[in-house]
Amino acid sequence: MVHEAFLYEKEADRGVKCALCAHRCRIEAGARGICGVRENREGILRSLVYGRVIAENVDPIEKKPLFHFLPGSRSFSIATAGCNFSCAFCQNHGISQLPREEHRIAGRERTPVQIVEAARQSGCGSIAYTYTEPTIYFEFAWDIAGIAREMGVKNVFITNGYMTAEALDLLGPRLDAANVDLKSFRDGFYKKQCGARLQPVLDSLKKMKEIGIWVEVTTLLIPGLNDAEEELRDLAGFIFSLGAKTPWHISRFHPQYRMTGTPPTPAASIHRAVEIGKSTGLMYVYSGNLPGDDGENTRCDRCGHLLIGRCGFEIERMDLKGSVCPRCGTALHGVF
Repeated sequence: MVHEAFLYEKEADRGVKCALCAHRCRIEAGARGICGVRENREGILRSLVYGRVIAENVDPIEKKPLFHFLPGSRSFSIATAGCNFSCAFCQNHGISQLPREEHRIAGRERTPVQIVEAARQSGCGSIAYTYTEPTIYFEFAWDIAGIAREMGVKNVFITNGYMTAEALDLLGPRLDAANVDLKSFRDGFYKKQCGARLQPVLDSLKKMKEIGIWVEVTTLLIPGLNDAEEELRDLAGFIFSLGAKTPWHISRFHPQYRMTGTPPTPAASIHRAVEIGKSTGLMYVYSGNLPGDDGENTRCDRCGHLLIGRCGFEIERMDLKGSVCPRCGTALHGVF
């Protein structure tokens, strides 16, 4: 199901320039972009993963994590192989790095209509484009999202935020929410650990907020790499600039992929980062990958009443009157 790509320009000698993500790859005839799934075939850029689904599950929306978007609902979650990052700590490297490391495109054929029907039949309120980077299967996601929108199913991106402004302009009207990984606030981290740059991610976050997409942010806290107090304050300050109601998920690192020698993040480091976020003025700061921790819960920012109690990805208690606190009437920000 090879499909002509969106967002590229033809250049001399059958070369093309891709404008989908911030790498803006120049791709010679017969070559592929950094993502490994967009190939220049005789001067036409083709997506090699359109309709090639490598992962397909029904997940709690909290697993994305999205805590303020249809809490307690299920999200039909899909991915294709490939990614435009090469993170040394990737938890899904077996599928995200497959095209680059094994030069293979895996997955079973699915049409956009089939995906939307499967989401509806499984009672999901949304479709999540997740597990790998959804930007690299943009054409497939865009087609699915259009059908889903018509059928009353919402669309969410779980993304590294490395898409271009042109991609967001095209996708924005079909996208309801996004969780963006803000992996660090240091460009050196992005270059060394991810093969990317920081600024395009910051630009995407700003633009998503401007065009009305509900945004939550996740930072995986890795000991010795992005957990210094100064950097955490910089991260919190930037997220605060997006709006105090922007949820920030601070997740515990576990050794994996090329970082098996790095120890897990101490719970105390997560709690310290959460406090830094709150002291900056953020209203909703969460601890992640610490099942049963009080930092997973949502409380009223005025009276402290427990509105949503969580353990891991499951909701154990929800005490909301519509979308407001039943005790003091203060609104909980989000999409309900």
